[in-house]
Amino acid sequence: MKTSVKIAVLVSALALSACANRNGSYGGSQVVDPYANGGAGAGGVGTGAMPGQGSVEYFRSTVGDTVLFPVDQSTLTPEARSTLAGQAGWLNQNLGFSTVIEGHADEQGTREYNLALGARRANSVQEYLISQGVAAGRIRTVSYGKERPLAICSEESCYAKNRRSVTVVQPGAGS
Repeated sequence: MKTSVKIAVLVSALALSACANRNGSYGGSQVVDPYANGGAGAGGVGTGAMPGQGSVEYFRSTVGDTVLFPVDQSTLTPEARSTLAGQAGWLNQNLGFSTVIEGHADEQGTREYNLALGARRANSVQEYLISQGVAAGRIRTVSYGKERPLAICSEESCYAKNRRSVTVVQPGAGS
C-alpha cells in the first residue's frame, strides 16, 4: 500500500512538472483575455495609465454605458440622449465592437410588465443609436426586467437606479 501511494505521488509530481514551462507557469498556451486592459493593449488596466479611447473601459468610464428612465417610461430624457450621442460617436469610431443593450426596470410591478418595459427601454436606445449612424447589425437587445437590480431597497433612490438601460460593448463587429 505504501509503495502504491509513493508511486501515485511520484506520477503526480512528474505530470505537474511536465506541464510547467520555463518561467514556472502551468499550461502549454496562455489564455488571452480580450477584456484585460479593456482592449487597450499597453497602458491599460493595472498600469495606472488612462485606458485607450478605443477600449471597453474607456467606453464604460468616460463615454458612459448607462442611461436612466423616468417611472414607467421608455422615452429618452435629454440626459439620456446626450449620453447616447457619446455612445454613438464612440461606436462609429470603433467599428470592431458590437453591443448588447440591456433593458432594466425597478422592482415595482409584475415580472411580465417589467420584462416588457425593459424591452421597450432597450429598443428606445437601439433606435436612437441606429438614428445616429450605428449599424443595426452591431446591436442586439435583451430585457432583464426587474431580475437584475443594481440597488436593492424599497426606496425611490434604489428604484431610480434600476430604471435603466446599459450598453455593453464587446469585441466583434456583429453580423
